[in-house]
Amino acid sequence: MRFALIWWLTEETGSATTLAVASVVTMLPLVVLGPFGGALVDRWNRRWVMVISDGIIALLTALLAYLYWLEVAQVWQVYAILFLRSLGGTFQDSAMRASTSLMAPKEQLTRVSGMNETLQGIVNVVSPPLGALLLKVLDMQGTLAIDVVTAVMAVVPLFFVRVPQPHRPGRAGARSLPDPAAPDYGGAVPPLDKWQSVLRDTVEGFRYIWGWRGLFFLLAVLAMVRFFIAPPMSMLPLLVKQYYDGGALQLAWMSSANGFGFVAGGVILSLWGGFRRRTVTALVGLFGVGVGTVIFGLVPATAFGIALVVMFLRALMVPIIRGPIVAIFQSSTPPEMQGRLFTVLMSGISVMAPLGLAIGGPLADAFGVRLLFILGGVGMVLTALIWVFTPTVLYLEDHPRPKAS
Repeated sequence: MRFALIWWLTEETGSATTLAVASVVTMLPLVVLGPFGGALVDRWNRRWVMVISDGIIALLTALLAYLYWLEVAQVWQVYAILFLRSLGGTFQDSAMRASTSLMAPKEQLTRVSGMNETLQGIVNVVSPPLGALLLKVLDMQGTLAIDVVTAVMAVVPLFFVRVPQPHRPGRAGARSLPDPAAPDYGGAVPPLDKWQSVLRDTVEGFRYIWGWRGLFFLLAVLAMVRFFIAPPMSMLPLLVKQYYDGGALQLAWMSSANGFGFVAGGVILSLWGGFRRRTVTALVGLFGVGVGTVIFGLVPATAFGIALVVMFLRALMVPIIRGPIVAIFQSSTPPEMQGRLFTVLMSGISVMAPLGLAIGGPLADAFGVRLLFILGGVGMVLTALIWVFTPTVLYLEDHPRPKAS
């Protein structure tokens, strides 16, 4: 669905700023509300979090299809639906990632992350060409209707898969002593106390990261990566349309090359497992993505085929970054805290992206999208060099979080 909507915005406006706004509204739920969502995920049944989140996403897509059928869909409505879908996705992704560590051995988490990246890459390979084909065969509402069906298909298996819950004091079966000074509410938790508890859990997630200084500095490094990479990748449809004079099919090929790279990188990581030091594996991937992004920005307009190859090689390095980092988080964090930790981390990593998009949108409208790829790639290489010369981050795994006194 995202492919179809982004291409519609590209054709409707031809504006880099419009695409930047679309990316910002997609990121806002994760940046602003993500940490609170993580605290709730740690308290709720994770299976039902995923079921309800996917169900709401399907309903929102159906609503947007109805607006297109009425021929009244406007840019602001697309923004609103993208925002709400992203909000549901924040809960869904947090619950899924937090459940993974309870379903796989710690020593295999890097390989599992590689497999997940492979599956995500397969989706990225298949979706764009299928989206381009559906846009030609069906109208927009028909394309969105297909997305509703696939969302429902994603929900059904969750009813048949066991999703383990972390032990948490106060859960059924957990042993905890009552507080004699606490007021008696007859077994019911007052709403105010409930939300105060959620707030405490959220603050605890922030304090956990702050207390592990290496993890905090890694978050800062990854936030800078997002600052440099979010603007050019958000403008990719405009680059295809204006620089390569392409259409939806050419954008689909470019997106599929990106997806094939994800698949290849995920397979390599799942088979290889990475270096012994996971941070080194991620660092190699970051250098590769940075250099590949610069080269992609330098490809001539007459060499679309070369651009596809460069996009593939660049994307191949992305799972090499993400897989080891996710594995570090999963293996070093108590299961009952992983929901809030993942969302706090993702929120912190993404917080710089809206700033990058606010700068990148007008810059691309003035000087072209290619400049964003070149500058973004250089920025990522410089960030990787900072990583190399920051021992707290490079040797993160050698210095786990200190135990609370």
